Amino acid sequence: MGAFLSSPRSGYLACTMVVCIWAFWLIVSRIGATSTLTIYDLAALRYGISAVVALPFVIFFKAWKNLPLQRIVILTFLLGPLYILTVFSGFIFAPAAHGGVFMNGPVPIMTLILGAILLNTAIEYRKLAGAALIIVSSAVLGFGASGLMLAQSWIGDLCFVFGGLCFAVFVTLSRLWNIKTLDIFFCGSVVNAVIYVPVWYFFLPSGFATTEISLVILQSIYQGLLPNLVGLVFIAHASKTAGADVTAAFMAIVPGFGALLGVILLSEQMPLASWGAIVGLTAGLLLMARKLPQSRDLKTGM
Repeated sequence: MGAFLSSPRSGYLACTMVVCIWAFWLIVSRIGATSTLTIYDLAALRYGISAVVALPFVIFFKAWKNLPLQRIVILTFLLGPLYILTVFSGFIFAPAAHGGVFMNGPVPIMTLILGAILLNTAIEYRKLAGAALIIVSSAVLGFGASGLMLAQSWIGDLCFVFGGLCFAVFVTLSRLWNIKTLDIFFCGSVVNAVIYVPVWYFFLPSGFATTEISLVILQSIYQGLLPNLVGLVFIAHASKTAGADVTAAFMAIVPGFGALLGVILLSEQMPLASWGAIVGLTAGLLLMARKLPQSRDLKTGM
């Protein structure tokens, strides 16, 4: 079991789970951001509920003991309210499909560049071609589903790009710093809850009083547990075992998986170009994920 958990295969499995979580998260977040709940409510659910779950583990294992202050600050910022409120704002100004394009699509190329800077990793032409193919395919898929509409959605699209950049930095640092589950529980949930929840409660607008309980429960489960706890743990594990670039490439197929879910679950129709884009996403993922015999392992270090 230990050998499997440290192998790239476990990383690929973790990536697959993350794709499932994030594909549904795009839809659930779009529903929440356009409901009577405010984006501040969604962030409060994300940090408040995840902190309640994480706090016993953080206290019992004293998660802060081996974390330098600099890492606490950086991880808290990358996973914090500025990041998530910016992304939630994107869902107000742009369609959910644009979230897949502008937040997930550019992540592979961002991660390759960050890997070259922070991990001293050579950028292989094969992976560069795969990243380019993923970006183009994501754009075809997302815009085919929602229309271009950049004149109306550019603010939301910029919000998504910022979210993608934060995510790419987190994925790269997960490998560089060997980020552990307790680090994510402490910085991503508990510290952010301590900072944000009091500010939300006393100063920020809320729509809880006028929102149906079923929607609150849906957002509580999805925002509070899956992305901020389970998803981030899977991402950190995948980055360490399969590689930061491979993890980023898997994230870029989220819009394709979301579109397929629409066809399967909602009987939606997809044009031929969108099916071709899914093939392109798959090809780009294979180019980035397949390790050639002569390729060397990524170098890591401080």
